Amino acid sequence: MARIEQLLTGGRATRRQFVLTGAAGSIVLLAGGVSPAFAAGKPKIGLVMKSLANEFFKQMEAGAEAYAAKNAAKFDFKAVGMKDERDFASQVDAVENFVTQKYDIIVVAPADSRAMVTPLAKAVKAGVAVINIDVELDQEAKKAAGIDLAFFGPDNRAGAKLAGDALAKALGAGGKVVILEGNPEADNAQQRKKGFDDSIADGKLQLLDSKTAHWETEEANTLMTNFLTQYHDIQGVMAANDSMALGVVKALDSAGKSGAIKVVGFDNIPAVQPLIKGGKMLATVEQYGAQMAAMGIDYGLRQLAGEKFTGWVKTDVKLITAADL
Repeated sequence: MARIEQLLTGGRATRRQFVLTGAAGSIVLLAGGVSPAFAAGKPKIGLVMKSLANEFFKQMEAGAEAYAAKNAAKFDFKAVGMKDERDFASQVDAVENFVTQKYDIIVVAPADSRAMVTPLAKAVKAGVAVINIDVELDQEAKKAAGIDLAFFGPDNRAGAKLAGDALAKALGAGGKVVILEGNPEADNAQQRKKGFDDSIADGKLQLLDSKTAHWETEEANTLMTNFLTQYHDIQGVMAANDSMALGVVKALDSAGKSGAIKVVGFDNIPAVQPLIKGGKMLATVEQYGAQMAAMGIDYGLRQLAGEKFTGWVKTDVKLITAADL
């Protein structure tokens, strides 16, 4: 179990502890449970996710829906996702719609760390409790917009380094690798690229190329196919999410190089687990998306009840290899 501790501000500082249970797929409040008395009745909570074409966000949606169903007497809930990873307009529309429909809490995993600040700042100024999960909003953009929102999510740089280090250990010094980056506009993509770069430096690997495939499977397939044409001595691939890792494996299968070139990803979606077991992928990173959404809901209820949050509340990451499956 992973333990998350946060010192809360506002009035006398008090300590709250949460436990995320990865295997059980649940969140348990150890102290300071959520039981606010809302004079106006049940609060309305909206979850705004990234692309539901990405299995990670399907898992997040399913976990949040299950959690909401168990707590139907406490709040009303609706989840919204994008059609693809660059459909930023859908996220903006979702936030604006939730504000118009007088939702009390918006839990959001932003697709663009800067572009989403403006609509979320409008939500905050309209009296909505906004909870930022998964991808951190840009600090400077928040400051410019006059809002102070805590970030509830994983250390993406550290998580990527776990995967990168596993690859470095498997290849040894001098191993030749490529990186498939996520959306350049998203903070988690930037942090995962830094984590991979850290592993390359520490493991003395040779970086042949690094380009974005915007988190998308088919774009990653095309990019990896091009990498294989351009570089004939690739030994390892670092993919910033598992959706792209699937595209990489597809390209390797087509080229007859599956298993010969080692691949690491990030998210631990169900589709990559048989690939890891079968040797087509070396490792991925679990970041507990379903539990993250549930935690965001709880923090939103607590904020609505008057508690204040600031800074970064870290959630867990864990390296997943064949030994874990």
